[in-house]
Amino acid sequence: MPKLSPALPSPLPSPRWRCLIDGRSGSGKTELGRAMAAEWPEIQLIKLDDFYPGWDGLDAASALVPRILTQLRWQEWNWATDSPGGWHELDGNRPIVIEGIGSLSRASQPLVDHSIWVDLDDSSRKKRALDRDGDTYAPHWERWARQEERFMARENPRELAAEIVDGTDISRWFELS
Repeated sequence: MPKLSPALPSPLPSPRWRCLIDGRSGSGKTELGRAMAAEWPEIQLIKLDDFYPGWDGLDAASALVPRILTQLRWQEWNWATDSPGGWHELDGNRPIVIEGIGSLSRASQPLVDHSIWVDLDDSSRKKRALDRDGDTYAPHWERWARQEERFMARENPRELAAEIVDGTDISRWFELS
């Protein structure tokens, strides 16, 4: 069973350190990823939000994570045009952190050094997500939640995680590490 405490190394153990941050929408994944990148500027932070192919794209993005970790490149999704966007290359000699629901799967977990599940209750998650994204996200909340539930039932990312983090106050958690 994953532990519920900070276990991130300081300093990072190697330039090729890899980490996945997973959790449901609004749980605090992005906040944790940003805190890690602020602490360790050498990290390349990739957000799955940048390449989910639309509101029905969780499974497609999840399937790409192992490829990104091995090929060190990814293609963004242009939400405005609802079409693929530009390509991004990663430096294989710098740490990589990928955050987003769908990042931690049975296929991606063996490719990383550390994995985190960010936990937060449903009502707090929804409030946080809708406060953040408002009318853009509100009509898609239930649609996206169903995809999250299917992904979690299939991959069980919470159990795959090396660590479980309480999403109620990510910044406080990170200060403790």
